[in-house]
Amino acid sequence: MLGLLDLLDLLDLLGLLGLRPCLRRTWALRRLLANAPADKPGVPIGNGQTIGTRDEQDDYFSSVTTPHGTAAVLADGISGLAHGRLASTIAVTVFIREFLKLSDIRDVHDYFAKAAKVSNSEILQQLQGAPGGTTLVAGVIAGDWLYWAAVGDSVIMVFRDGEFIRMNEKHTLESVLQERCLAGELTKEEAIDHPLRKRLINYLGYEHFARMETGSEPFELRPGDRVILCSDGVYNTMTEVELEAILSQPISPNDAAEEIIEAIEAKGLANQDNATIVIVDHD
Repeated sequence: MLGLLDLLDLLDLLGLLGLRPCLRRTWALRRLLANAPADKPGVPIGNGQTIGTRDEQDDYFSSVTTPHGTAAVLADGISGLAHGRLASTIAVTVFIREFLKLSDIRDVHDYFAKAAKVSNSEILQQLQGAPGGTTLVAGVIAGDWLYWAAVGDSVIMVFRDGEFIRMNEKHTLESVLQERCLAGELTKEEAIDHPLRKRLINYLGYEHFARMETGSEPFELRPGDRVILCSDGVYNTMTEVELEAILSQPISPNDAAEEIIEAIEAKGLANQDNATIVIVDHD
């Protein structure tokens, strides 16, 4: 009998092979399965996802628990390029696969580096010169410590006592413009109004990819913390105040993730991007 992950993998395989005669029905099944409570004893994990107004779901995510900790990975395939779905699926699959090989949590930074290098290489190999790429955020929780890595503009953060503690920076032209503004090379208005400020400057599937951003030291978690991974379709639609109102409720991470996705869909934005969120509670 197929489990939830098996069914999701089957859907992905059919999609990557171009076998999508009933895209919306396939998406409805994926949404149903993706929002089912995670079967990970002792590790409260929830997730939510919406396709928005896009024709294809380019976001992909997964999580796994081993004796060394819990890894959660989320990738947002670049919708402006072809093969975004392919890139995000490969990246997450590689990161989960490499985590399962990890034998010592002290080697977690080597794991991040290897997984990034391998996934970037595999994406480029599959693309064969065609445009494509993906962002990615990965969090590993081992005991009271959060290890993380990121590339692109997806976000990993910790929600604690009504506040958001951001782990990573966005790898977009906007960060470069801000630096130039601080250096006096651009005015604030020029930086804000730049038409390409949201363009990614680093991502997986990029020929000039160098490395991922990683935390120099693990982040110490406290009881009640919520580790959040999300794509830009979440934070570009929901304000921090709106997210806080949901995350502060005494509800499971899966219920919180579902409420956030429902709130996004309720806004009915004409250009709503794919939106995906993964929440891991630390007890």
